Amino acid sequence: MATFPEFIAQNEERDGVRFSWNVWPSSRLEATRMVVPVASLFTPLKERPELPPIQYEPVLCSRVTCRAVLNPLCQVDYRAKLWACNFCYQRNQFPPTYAGISDVNQPAELLPQFSTIEYVVQRGPLMPLVFLYVVDTCMEDEDLQALKESLQMSLSLLPPTALVGLITFGRMIQVHELGCEGISKSYVFRGTKDLNAKQLQEMLGLTKPTAAQAGRGPQAPQAPLSNRFLQPIQNIDMNLTDLLGELQRDPWPVTQGKRPLRSLGSAMSIAVGLLECTFPNTGARIMTFIGGPATQGPGMVVGDELKAPIRSWHDIEKDNAKFMKKGTKHYEALASRASTNGHIIDIYACALDQTGLLEMKCCSNHTGGYMVMADSFTTSLFKQTFQRVFTKDVSGAFKMAFAGTLEIKTSREIKISGAIGPCVSLNAKGPCVSENEIGTGGTSQWKICGLDHNTTLAVYFEVVNQHNAPIPQGGRGAVQYVTQYQHSSGQKRIRVTTTARNWADAGTQIQSIAASFDQEASAILMARLAVYRAETEEGPDVLRWLDRQLIRLCQKFGDYHKDDPNSFRFSETFSLYPQFMFHLRRSPFLQVFNNSPDESSYYRHQFMRQDLTQSLIMIQPILYAYSFNGPPEVRPDSHRRDGGDRGAHRHMGGNGGTVSQWRKAGYQELPEYENFRHLLQAPVDDAQEILHSRFPMPRYIDTEHGGSQARFLLSKVNPSQTHNNMYAWGQESGAPILTDDVSLQVFMDHLKKLAVSSAA
Repeated sequence: MATFPEFIAQNEERDGVRFSWNVWPSSRLEATRMVVPVASLFTPLKERPELPPIQYEPVLCSRVTCRAVLNPLCQVDYRAKLWACNFCYQRNQFPPTYAGISDVNQPAELLPQFSTIEYVVQRGPLMPLVFLYVVDTCMEDEDLQALKESLQMSLSLLPPTALVGLITFGRMIQVHELGCEGISKSYVFRGTKDLNAKQLQEMLGLTKPTAAQAGRGPQAPQAPLSNRFLQPIQNIDMNLTDLLGELQRDPWPVTQGKRPLRSLGSAMSIAVGLLECTFPNTGARIMTFIGGPATQGPGMVVGDELKAPIRSWHDIEKDNAKFMKKGTKHYEALASRASTNGHIIDIYACALDQTGLLEMKCCSNHTGGYMVMADSFTTSLFKQTFQRVFTKDVSGAFKMAFAGTLEIKTSREIKISGAIGPCVSLNAKGPCVSENEIGTGGTSQWKICGLDHNTTLAVYFEVVNQHNAPIPQGGRGAVQYVTQYQHSSGQKRIRVTTTARNWADAGTQIQSIAASFDQEASAILMARLAVYRAETEEGPDVLRWLDRQLIRLCQKFGDYHKDDPNSFRFSETFSLYPQFMFHLRRSPFLQVFNNSPDESSYYRHQFMRQDLTQSLIMIQPILYAYSFNGPPEVRPDSHRRDGGDRGAHRHMGGNGGTVSQWRKAGYQELPEYENFRHLLQAPVDDAQEILHSRFPMPRYIDTEHGGSQARFLLSKVNPSQTHNNMYAWGQESGAPILTDDVSLQVFMDHLKKLAVSSAA
């Protein structure tokens, strides 16, 4: 029998699923007492090189209200060629193509190792990939030049059949016609007006073919409706490269003390409308590049007077952000239109000031698009991140998928409360949908317009059996995730993951339920809930809710004597959970102090889509200490930061006091100090490895003891030594951190006190 950690690792590797509990309480009442809900982190397209797609379509349950897919948990009668659905117990006949099956000749979908399986849908045409660039021209020449080079580079990475379009905007918006030889032609729109898809269709002449044209018989196939504005890259590669090269700054003069007039909201609306008319329900990316905030027309977030700064958290709290509600409403409407049609909106915002990501966040959050924030288009952070969007897998296909839908089916004893992640509801009601909504609820199907191998959703469930009628022992609860998506090759694919967990009576088997707790997955599932709430609730209320949940968990699963904090013990399966909560409370996902509204939106966007490993690192960054004595050690503490021969690194090289002096003296250049040179180089090499593996590319800062940039490092470590306790007797030496944050030790002491208190 595998241990729970082994079982969890195997399931994650095979199915991309991590549950908060791996043995489920068998009644609703017991499940609510567990504090952390039964929930799962699910990565629909987790990379599985050993999983070749199957070239036939899935076999479905014949009951109309079920339609579950044949899977290894179904009971099969090989003699009668029947299978019983493990969700609704309907008996189904195998299709004629399965006539040869037997005990020794089973199709892949019945083998236990294929609990996740991918099918290629043979019906329907191969769809082209569509990329629509929406480019801001109100920026400095140097920035615009760097952006143009990045866009030209991206054209060389696209497959020849991909369709590409270009919209540029400043005060006016230009939709470029790409089929013209030797002449650049564009349609110009005013930036103060919002056009709907129908008006745009008439203005651009995107009329649908008439009945006479449509009835011309089977000879020449109809050219796509969009051929003037969205062209295959193989036809226009040279033209478009030249067109991008010739792009100039927005010609409208900007008087002193004013911002340039930037019609971002209208430009995005035209982009959404163009794809709506021409490629509805097809995978497409709208890639928006902006160098500042929208200052006119629909979706504006700040006026053109420079003396009026863009809204801050303080303005939002005092209800003093006059453009915010109207702007947000405009972008929410765009996000809704784009997600209905399966189109992705990416936002690349590169500016020193805020650009309005707070108002625009729904565009990326609801469509599964990327959000990238940098200081300038000239930085390697933007250039390399943008290049990584087009990474390919071993078979040469893009690591991005389009127009996805996720459907979840559950066995009768459990219902779906909702999902949190880059998705929108498809409002599919059914017997497995719970009335208690968590996140995007009230449905068993979601649309995920943009997916990659790391995109992860948090799905929350509710046990529905009443306490007086618990599930009989030995039963298993099953969940099936069915993800349909457009592969970057143009094929439609269906990936099916079916998984099950045992039920247990919490009255008699609480030990086995507790042993099945996955503290890492639970920390992320609770963190997603907290961040989701933080979008609409006051910060202190969210922290209080998080604290209450943690205290309840300690009371339920801790081992202690009443009113004796020193007696409190947590089993190994729970021991790291409070630490994750401590770091989550201090993280930029919940703390807005010292972050602009745009930065908070950016951090939350990244957190809500990443897989478990990346999310844990985002909550609790790992700090390594390098020394002459051996390999790097993990050091989460501030008082271990700078002991003489140590240098710390966390995306960054931070050098301890003595090391810093040696480096300034140039010891590393001397041949007899080669080991010192290796010590300095080790964190740099490790940091490079991290930079290459992350998306978006992280900011890299090289700092040293007492350096101005060291604050980035100090703000992340556990402040075990501060100005409040630096003179405490017996403490290890080390420089204090000037903060009023409590340390993990103080946090744990308070937690134990509250957990064991009989008054709580």
